Amino acid sequence: MKCIKKYYRVDSKEIYFLRFIFEAYDGIAMMTTIDSMVGIVLLYIAPGCEADVEMILLDLKSQIMIEPLTLVR
Repeated sequence: MKCIKKYYRVDSKEIYFLRFIFEAYDGIAMMTTIDSMVGIVLLYIAPGCEADVEMILLDLKSQIMIEPLTLVR
């Protein structure tokens, strides 16, 4: 099974915090920074962990700005 890729825009000051959160949840998602100035990150979500990642992001939205992006390449 392949990882699911989802792009998000976050407050650029919070990129390290978000990375720390997903590192703490070992194995559910890996984060890559696409553009640190704009705050665009890419999450590689492990198969079967989509709901867990969505719950984490929903909870974090009360603390930091997170919005899903649809990038056309």
